[in-house]
Parts: sequence; C-alpha cells; structure tokens
Amino acid sequence: MTQQHCILVGAPMDSGKRRKGCLMGPDAYRTAGLAEALRDLGHQVSDRGNVAPAPYVAKEHPKLVALEETIAWTEALADAAETTMKDGLPIFMGGDHALALGTVLGVMRHAKTVDRPQFVLWLDAHSDFHTPDTTDSGNLHGTPLGYVTGREGFDGFPAVDTPLPQDNVAIIGLRSVDAAERAALQETSIVHVDMREIDESGIARPLAAFLDKVAAANGLLHVSLDVDFLDPSVAPAVGTTVPGGATVREGHLVMEMLHDSGLMTSLDLVELNPFLDERGRTASLMVDLAASALGRRVFDRPTRAF
Repeated sequence: MTQQHCILVGAPMDSGKRRKGCLMGPDAYRTAGLAEALRDLGHQVSDRGNVAPAPYVAKEHPKLVALEETIAWTEALADAAETTMKDGLPIFMGGDHALALGTVLGVMRHAKTVDRPQFVLWLDAHSDFHTPDTTDSGNLHGTPLGYVTGREGFDGFPAVDTPLPQDNVAIIGLRSVDAAERAALQETSIVHVDMREIDESGIARPLAAFLDKVAAANGLLHVSLDVDFLDPSVAPAVGTTVPGGATVREGHLVMEMLHDSGLMTSLDLVELNPFLDERGRTASLMVDLAASALGRRVFDRPTRAF
C-alpha cells in the first residue's frame, strides 16, 4: 500500500444553514480517532488545527443565511486547500457542506498550477447545485457545485476563473433534489446517480466508470463525503436526514474502490453534527469510511461496542 502524508484540516464552519452544531465536527473526528486510524495504516498524519474565516462584517439579508460569513470561510478554506495540496493529501473535517465552496476552489487552483484536470466525486443525498438566486431555503450549503461549475449569482465570492467542467463531476447517492435543481442538473453533463439506479444496478458500476474517466485524464480527484449520503439509521448525526440512503456496506465499497484506484487526492468529511449523534456512532462510521479510502480492508475493521 502506498504510504501517504494525510493532512487533517479542521473547518468548524456552521454558516451554511440555520441548524447549528456542525462547528463541533472537527473535534468529533479527532475524538473518534481519525488520526490514529490513518497512522495504524502506516500513513504519516499531520493535524494543522482549525481554519478560521477571513475577517467579515455580518449583514442582514432578506433570504440568504450568513452570506458574509460564508464568503469569508470560502476565502480562507480556498487558501488553506491550495496550500495543503502541495504537501500531501488533505482531509477537511467539517463543518457543513458549504465548506466545499472553498475546498473545491482551492484544489482546483492547485490542479491548474500542476496542469492536471480536477475531478470531483460528490457523495450526497442532495445535488447542492443551487445558486444564491435559486435556493428557496437560503442555506448556502446547497450551492457548492453550482459555484465551482460556474453558475451565475455568486456575487462577492472569490472569482472562479476556470470553472470545473461538468464532465468532471459525479454525484452519487441522490434522493432529495428539488424541482429547480433537477431542471438545472438535467441541462448539464454532470453524472448524477440516484438511489433507484443504485438499487437496480449497484453502486460499483457508475463509480467505476467515473474513476476510469479520471484515470484516463490523469486527473486529480476530490471526494466530498456528506454524512447524509448514508442512511440515517446508521448515520443519524446530520440535520438533513433523508431515508433510503447508502448502507454501511455500500459506503465501504465506494471507499475501497477509491483506494484501489489510487486516484483520490483530497477529501471532505462534512455535515457531521455531533449534537445529533448517538454515542459517537456517526463520527466513528465516518472515520471508518475514511480509513477504507486509505487502505483499511474489511478483515482489518475493528468491532465496536457502542
């Protein structure tokens, strides 16, 4: 197994939606033993602590939640991601999914400097393809893929000079997409795999096809893993629960395939709200999934008494 330098970066970002609690996520991952799990696999692990948002002045907005704070986080996380990519494989411990506004922008900037195409695998119940103009909820954690692919309406955010090509994005695990997002998504070439397709054909086939595309292009691969990709019966610590999600086994299969491919170059762990967890079980499962993506096998996995 190739040994990696895994760099943990905390992103206690809680501005992407109204329900609070994700700011506790980074410390929950630390407490659940993420660094230890990766070291046990032989990887070098550095923890660079938590990123803080750039300075900002909050303003009341008629619809959008914490717009200025989210922009400030985007600026700081983009800088942190671009810097960290030069040193190893960053694992961004969130924090809500709005953190990907910054992390994906940062890895895209790095990819440009090394002249390789950037790809993104989005493991999520939601497509997060809204813009500030199209969101009904005003929650900006539903906008990252809209932002990085160059959709309009992100005034005040850092400029996306070279948008992420739609062909370089795959969303797997969809089961909650509103009408506006569905209409917009269907006009794109983004790969989107919902749970019905997974039920009918399995999760391995579409993932393998996407990984083949990344490999053929010599691409960098950013993986953004949302807790709500998983079924809430096994991962309850999320404020956006949608029944019918991926099983534990499907989650591990995805991660093991990622490890086998050797393509993953950065990872988000997002939307963990420890306030909603049951004795740390969701944090522990997310740590196990991250370990699978970095080489742990089924027969290596410890049994836990919760």
